[in-house]
Amino acid sequence: MNPGSPSSSRADLVEVLDQVHAHVRPLIGQGKVASYIPRLANVPIDRFGMAVATLEGEMITIGAADEPFSIQSISKVFTLTLALEALGADLWKRVGREPSGNAFNSLVQLERERGIPRNPLINAGAHVIADVILSSSPNAREDLLGFVRERADNATISMDEDVARSEREAGFRNIALANFVRSFNNLDNDVDAVLDFYFHQCALQMSCVDLARAFLFLANRGVCQRSGRAVINPDRAKRINALMMTCGTYDAAGEFAFRVGLPVKSGVGGGIVAVVPNAMAVVVWSPGLDGKGNSLVGAAALDRFTALTGLSVF
Repeated sequence: MNPGSPSSSRADLVEVLDQVHAHVRPLIGQGKVASYIPRLANVPIDRFGMAVATLEGEMITIGAADEPFSIQSISKVFTLTLALEALGADLWKRVGREPSGNAFNSLVQLERERGIPRNPLINAGAHVIADVILSSSPNAREDLLGFVRERADNATISMDEDVARSEREAGFRNIALANFVRSFNNLDNDVDAVLDFYFHQCALQMSCVDLARAFLFLANRGVCQRSGRAVINPDRAKRINALMMTCGTYDAAGEFAFRVGLPVKSGVGGGIVAVVPNAMAVVVWSPGLDGKGNSLVGAAALDRFTALTGLSVF
């Protein structure tokens, strides 16, 4: 494959995914599943899937790329997109744009920074985003589901009620975060409603193929590759990609920038999405997590993918 060429052929990408799979195969099964969410504790740790969707309309897959899984925090990119469309630049009065340097569910900075979360991709920030969406839509959950189905071109995508229930039953830290943000008057809606929406967005079930299609608009300056219609304007697509690069992998964003060099967003369900601007979206799923809550195999796979292809923003 010609390094750095975003128009590489399907055959090139098939060969790359084969090489990536061979490289990470010894790692599959390592790490730990997200056992603090009981429903996710039962996901087999040996699952692996990968999908690449290109702006030329190609879809290249390997492994369990069609198997739905709980996308968890990857959903924060979808809700951020909706919130930006609802509130525009005023959103940044309520949530910051800086890496937190702390765990995704940390309360440490909220008191010092008076209830303004560091960024929209940590849990506290996602609660503010959920609040914005609830204020702008009387059918927030249905609107989110419709948005995701349209992006992925899959009307069967759903929210797993068992996962949402499991999230709530284990959600003590999220409950504390939301109430803390509310104590600084940075939530307008009932805390329980905010949390219910948040738990359901995390319970979205999507496959690598679904996610690769759904993220293509961020590789295409905000334009849906399939329909040619603008999802968001180019400036907002740029901002979302920037936040994925600096804040998308909890407190390991610097390591991902160093190793992968692409805007990425991970979730504790084991999925990681990477955006190659003007070229493609790449998704890896493997449930075993490292100590930061990112897929251990997924990180290695994306590292190898960019090493083989030269597809990096650096």
